[in-house]
Amino acid sequence: MNNSIDSILSQISNVVIGKPKEIRLALACLLSRGHLLIEDLPGMGKTTLAQALATSLGLSYQRTQFTSDLLPADIIGVSIFDQSTQSFSLHKGAIFNQVVLADEINRASPKTQSALLEAMEEKQVSIDGNTYDLPEPFFVIATQNPLFHAGTYPLPESQLDRFMMRLSLGFPDVEAEKAILSSSDGREKISELKVEITKEVLDEIQILVSQVNCSDAILEYVIALCHKSRDNTLKVNPLSPRAGKALLAAAKAWAYIEGRSYVIPEDIQAVFTPVCEHRLDAGNMESSDNTMSEQILKLVDPLKPF
Repeated sequence: MNNSIDSILSQISNVVIGKPKEIRLALACLLSRGHLLIEDLPGMGKTTLAQALATSLGLSYQRTQFTSDLLPADIIGVSIFDQSTQSFSLHKGAIFNQVVLADEINRASPKTQSALLEAMEEKQVSIDGNTYDLPEPFFVIATQNPLFHAGTYPLPESQLDRFMMRLSLGFPDVEAEKAILSSSDGREKISELKVEITKEVLDEIQILVSQVNCSDAILEYVIALCHKSRDNTLKVNPLSPRAGKALLAAAKAWAYIEGRSYVIPEDIQAVFTPVCEHRLDAGNMESSDNTMSEQILKLVDPLKPF
C-alpha cells in the first residue's frame, strides 16, 4: 500500500512543483474522508493540484466556477419534466462526482455556498423531496481568494468548520519557479498522468487509515491542545470536540503516509496548523502567519500535556 502512496505523491509532485508538504496534506485530507479549503491568490496551482489528485486516484472530477449568479440547482441538479415519458428525470449537477472542485467559493452567494456545504456534511442531497446519495469517496476541494479581493462573501464559522483542512500553497522558491517556467504547460502534464490505484484499493487504504492506532498519551495530547485553545487569555476561537476528531483523523492519515500504523506527537504537530488555524481564527481569513496554532503548540508539552 505504501508503495502506491509513494507513487501517487511522486506523480503529483511532477505536476505541482516545489510543494511536497502541501501535496501530502491534501492526500491526507482525502484519505481521512475530510474536505479541503485552499486559500491563495489566482495562478498558484490550486486547480492543478485538485485535478492531479483526482487523476492519480482514478476518481471522477468536476470543476465548477463559483460566481455571484450561480444557483444551488447548478451544483446539486434539478428534476426536469420529460414530455415524452410524462415523468420527471433527474439532471445531476457537478456535485455527483467523487472529487468536486468549487473554484472561488467565496464569490457565490451564501445560499449557494450553503447548498454545497450541506451536501459535504450529509453526503447526500434532496431534490424535489427525493434523497440521493453522493458517490464514495466524496471529496470537496474549495478554493477562495483572500478577502481583500472585490466581490467575495466570507464563509461563516459554521461553514468553515466543515472543512477538515485549510491550506495555502504560497509562492514557489527560486528553484521551483525556475522549473515551472521552463517546463511544459501544466494541462499537458495532467493529460500524461496515469491512474495509480483502483477505487477498491483506495477504499481499503481509507479503512486502514481509520484503524491507525492512537495511544492514550496521544489522545491526551489532542485534548490538551483543544483545552489550551479554550483559555480566555489567548483570545482565539476555542476548538470544539469536532475539531479534535478532525485533528486525530488527519494525524492518522499523516502517520499512514509516513509508513506507520500508530500516531506519534510529530504527526499531530504536522497537521495541527492546517486543521486548526481556520477554526482558531475563523473571523480573519486573510491572516497567513499561522501564529495562533503555533503558539498553542508551543504551550503544550506532548510528554506532559496536563
